[in-house]
Amino acid sequence: MKKIILFTITLLTLNLSAQKKAYKAGEWLKYRIHYGFLNASYATLHLSNDSIDSIPVYHAVGKGKTTGFASIFFKVDDTYESYFGQRDGKPYKFVRDINEGGYTKNIEIDFDYDNDNAILNDLKNDKRFDIPVHDQIQDIISASYALRNYANGKELKVGESFDMDMLFDDDGVYKFKLKYLGKDVIRTKYGKVECLTFRPLVQSGRVFKEEESLTLWVSNDLNKIPVRIKADLAVGSLKADLDGYNGLKNQFKIIMD
Repeated sequence: MKKIILFTITLLTLNLSAQKKAYKAGEWLKYRIHYGFLNASYATLHLSNDSIDSIPVYHAVGKGKTTGFASIFFKVDDTYESYFGQRDGKPYKFVRDINEGGYTKNIEIDFDYDNDNAILNDLKNDKRFDIPVHDQIQDIISASYALRNYANGKELKVGESFDMDMLFDDDGVYKFKLKYLGKDVIRTKYGKVECLTFRPLVQSGRVFKEEESLTLWVSNDLNKIPVRIKADLAVGSLKADLDGYNGLKNQFKIIMD
């Protein structure tokens, strides 16, 4: 279950010129997550301005929490934070503080690009790890914003794939791949929205049914916000829908019936 929440927050999220940015400080997104017939949880993403060592950064905070009937079976209370450069999009600090059915983890990662190194502090177990990285690395939250900018800056071709190296745990660097499937129109609580459809390639087995079990829809406008996520799991299915938004950089395009 912890990997399901992790991938959901990941998706509910490349250095380009400022006028092509898909987001701005003040953006807030909310998602309703369903597991089977259960309204399992809510997830939010909020973006604000901050600084680290005098470097202007965005501070993104992602939170996920089970509610109602689902919390009886599996309680989740997760917080993910990323501080990434306003100019270069590189992550400078990452925080993961989670409690998922009694499984807890509390880590902080500081990125040291001068030495091509990331310092991971496991606060729960009082351990420290040095992990080699390069200056194109992303954490799990900054990656979603980088991909939104990337999709905003070029004409996508059906079947095209994007590769990205991500670091979010003491397991080291993770190879993330996203394939573009084409355009689609989906119905939301706000009306019909034209979307770009993507297929993240995930590891099949214990959590996901197949390698191509996950599908992501993002708005085909200048915001490129995630609108829907669907996943076929080894047991059951998961769906996350946009349930609230505020502070978007650009107009959210809705097709009126």
